[in-house]
Amino acid sequence: MQHSEGFLKLVDDAKTRVRELSVEETRERLQANPDAKLIDVREDNEWSKGRAAGAEHLGRGVIERDIEQAHPDKDGELILYCGGGYRSALAADNLQRMGYRNVFSMAGGWKAWKDSSAPVEGEG
Repeated sequence: MQHSEGFLKLVDDAKTRVRELSVEETRERLQANPDAKLIDVREDNEWSKGRAAGAEHLGRGVIERDIEQAHPDKDGELILYCGGGYRSALAADNLQRMGYRNVFSMAGGWKAWKDSSAPVEGEG
């Protein structure tokens, strides 16, 4: 997907404040901490076509509105992903601004997850 210059500038700025994890680091953290949550921030139609195994869905359009209800512990480990790692960085930045202290963005997003042959659900 071709992204606009303004969008990329916004993402690059957010990434200066957000901690990113590779797919491998994400899987290691999820295995080491059973309370860690993998959150898919893609659109509903993207989610319905397939997702990382064990992920929950809080789309980019509602995550800031719904996160405190879904995950009230602001010290809980949250790893966000999207299609390619852009929207998840923006969402992670916002969650940090909301007081979440242990939030990450998965670099490369769904594409990197699939490319690494990590387990998926709902694909077909």
